[in-house]
Amino acid sequence: MNVKVLLFCLLPAAPVLAQGFAGLGTDAEGFAVPERGRALQFPRDHGAHPDYRIEWWYLTATLQDADGRDYGAQWTLFRSALAPGESEGWDSPQVWMGHAGLTTPDTHFSAERFARGGIGQADVAAAPFAARIDDWHMTSTAPDGADAYSALQIAARDADFGYDLRLEANGPLVLHGQDGYSVKSAAGQASYYYSQPFYSVTGTLDLPGGPVAVTGQGWLDREWSSQPLASDQTGWDWFSIVLEDGHRLMGFQLRGRQTFTAGTWITPQGQATALPDGALSFTPQGTAQVAGRDIPVRWQIDWPEQGLSLQTAPVNPQSWMDLTVSYWEGPIRVTGSHDGRGYLEMTGY
Repeated sequence: MNVKVLLFCLLPAAPVLAQGFAGLGTDAEGFAVPERGRALQFPRDHGAHPDYRIEWWYLTATLQDADGRDYGAQWTLFRSALAPGESEGWDSPQVWMGHAGLTTPDTHFSAERFARGGIGQADVAAAPFAARIDDWHMTSTAPDGADAYSALQIAARDADFGYDLRLEANGPLVLHGQDGYSVKSAAGQASYYYSQPFYSVTGTLDLPGGPVAVTGQGWLDREWSSQPLASDQTGWDWFSIVLEDGHRLMGFQLRGRQTFTAGTWITPQGQATALPDGALSFTPQGTAQVAGRDIPVRWQIDWPEQGLSLQTAPVNPQSWMDLTVSYWEGPIRVTGSHDGRGYLEMTGY
């Protein structure tokens, strides 16, 4: 779903933070809102959409070293608009935030960057594609004529960790919901949402003990909206899973007065089936004490119509992003009717 951890913490009106998680249920007056039936266009939609209030470029990777030890990496750039539209210099209403995470079985690292738009510190260009904040970057390395997201290089660095990863896609972009129009509540709040879930990844992690060469799989989510949540929705549980038989599953539940679920079942060839509210069920199976609170780190995911019954376990239960807006995000192992690996994000706990 990747309605991700959002930037409304940066907005000046503190009372809005009570309206949906991180203010994502606040009224979208003055901003553009997603419309059903609008066709996504590439490479244009790889870039920024300043008339919408919130947007993100979100990459997660499940990785292993030569000994089979598990790792996870996260690279995210968020854009939040104080007003619709764009202008130059300090008059720009765009605010940017970057998150980076790196998970080992023993340790979880997280870091954060902030920037104003219009002054050269952070931006996103659609063609040639490049996203950056300070020295963190996600840059297309695709050949001429190929989709910009078919090959990427990403890097981030903080005092205690860093990574430099190269990603090559072996499948197509996937549109979620109805041709990229992704509904998030019974009341009809929605976002535009698509993914590139077919990356093979190679690169290096920089850890306190030294560099570690890794390989694995990656998943990029792209989403933008102006009011993606209902005002009573207090958080979500979101999964991206790559199964050993080549199928992929994106699924989420939004918690509020009523739970709302949605998902996408993706074949190895990239054909997508949208899963409507109620098709998937998500049941906590075990908790851990994380940052002074009980977090449901083990889950059961069921899709009875498909005969899918998955159990997930974290690589590191302490995968807490202790940032301006805090949340749990880390790599998971998957067993049950299918085996696989994936990523889990949980907010609002």
